[in-house]
Amino acid sequence: MATSPLLEARNLSVAFGEGDSAVRVVDRISFDIAKGETVALVGESGSGKTVSAQSILRLLPNSASHPTGEILFEGKDLLRADEPAMRAVRGRRISIIFQEPMTTLNPLHTIEKQVGEIIKLHQGLSEAETQRRVIELLTKVGIRDPEKRLAAYPHQLSGGQRQRVMIAIALANAPDLLIADEPTTALDVTIQAQILELLKKLQSEMGMAMLLITHDLGVVRRMADRVYVMRNGEIVETGLAADVFANPKHPYTRHLIDAEPKGAPPIADLTAPVVLEADNLKVWFPIKRGLLQRTVDHIKAVDGLSMTLRAGETLGVVGESGSGKTTLGLALLRLVSSQGPIAYVGQRIDGMTNKEMRPLRKEMQVVFQDPYGSLSPRLTVGQIIEEGLLIQHPDMNEDARRDRVGAALTEVGLDPAAQDRYPHEFSGGQRQRIAIARAMVLQPKFVMLDEPTSALDQSVQAQIVDLLRDLQEKRGLAYLFISHDLKVVRALCHYVIVMQNGKVVEEGLAKDIFTAPKMDYTKALLAAAFNLTVAHRGVLAT
Repeated sequence: MATSPLLEARNLSVAFGEGDSAVRVVDRISFDIAKGETVALVGESGSGKTVSAQSILRLLPNSASHPTGEILFEGKDLLRADEPAMRAVRGRRISIIFQEPMTTLNPLHTIEKQVGEIIKLHQGLSEAETQRRVIELLTKVGIRDPEKRLAAYPHQLSGGQRQRVMIAIALANAPDLLIADEPTTALDVTIQAQILELLKKLQSEMGMAMLLITHDLGVVRRMADRVYVMRNGEIVETGLAADVFANPKHPYTRHLIDAEPKGAPPIADLTAPVVLEADNLKVWFPIKRGLLQRTVDHIKAVDGLSMTLRAGETLGVVGESGSGKTTLGLALLRLVSSQGPIAYVGQRIDGMTNKEMRPLRKEMQVVFQDPYGSLSPRLTVGQIIEEGLLIQHPDMNEDARRDRVGAALTEVGLDPAAQDRYPHEFSGGQRQRIAIARAMVLQPKFVMLDEPTSALDQSVQAQIVDLLRDLQEKRGLAYLFISHDLKVVRALCHYVIVMQNGKVVEEGLAKDIFTAPKMDYTKALLAAAFNLTVAHRGVLAT
């Protein structure tokens, strides 16, 4: 380690608002990063880690201020640098990778333009030189056939490919410091492992320092040299990563290390009535080409899948992005066209029209991955939850609806008075509880849960898993649980289907899948998941 830090934050505070109404979200923290070192800022949502990191590049909104402190980069205080000086630092000396590439990348610009923009800005290369550099960067971050990807738009790439493009943009000018803000949170476990290995490899080649912002301690354990643990805007523990994990001193650090979903699902009744079943289900999307748009092939998103789901049972569907998991759920809900019989409570629904399906919708509900995107910011919580009641129970009066909404909020662990507030006033975990309440208010029999915990802190994940188990046991609910997070699947699911490229490659009881997987693909998924999270305890599923 260098004798003097590359970057040093001293006594840093961050506040939002002015005067007496100002709220201090970071309070007098200090941390430093040496050249070539990886330092992790760890903590739950709201701990102040992202705000602290964005302060380095002065990316916070105008409502933010720094009541105390300084951020020294090679001895110069970035908080007091003028804008031209900051523009010379941003993207050239210090770069950042954000959590969600789909919202960070511009949907209207090609990959070539977005990677090339930062190169032209800082290096002033010609068009031809810029294109060569873009291809070189895309190759370095593992994008196959980069020449063919230059004209692609973000939506035409997978999640892992989009994150690789973000890394290419961040590394375009060989920065001295890379800030990685939750770089793998929304990715499949196998893609997570690939991205982390890529970052380590590029860091070693380029000799750059890295500030890693994350709530995933598995990532920290694999990547970081030193750790700063943040809680409520303060640093409560720091030390070498190995020492912090082996001997955590602060109760909050111990809480984070232990806060992964535990336990097992409620015991399933094998004689319970069948809620949902499908036989040889197919969802094929046509590929059309030519002037007459003839069908030349099909994308086989779901290809010949059969399943049975009983009351009180959870069927887990796992696999990488593009394996067909979500398409399967949408087909079972009759939200995309499919072939093959689907029966709900013994009644064939695969041939029903939208009008015929509507009365069944109240019994078949869904909870989506992103509570930020699935809750309307313009509606109060009460209006969001009562929407289904207005459609399915039009004769219910306002007082009865309010009582039902309040009861649903209570059931998911929220104050009934919360129905008069807006989604932005709640944390991510609370918003997901609101999304669950929206599904539960109609008293369903079947709920599709599409990655409902992937965007949440581990401790909040554990709370949501406990809530889902309690609701299932109380109501006898049937869950279709779609996830790439195998820790959560193990804690919640009775039966597991492993999908790859639209087909089932392995299925069986959850305990059998996790203790004795048969297929190499399943073994790879499990190894990628548990090597990152519990390998230090010697608990490997393979």
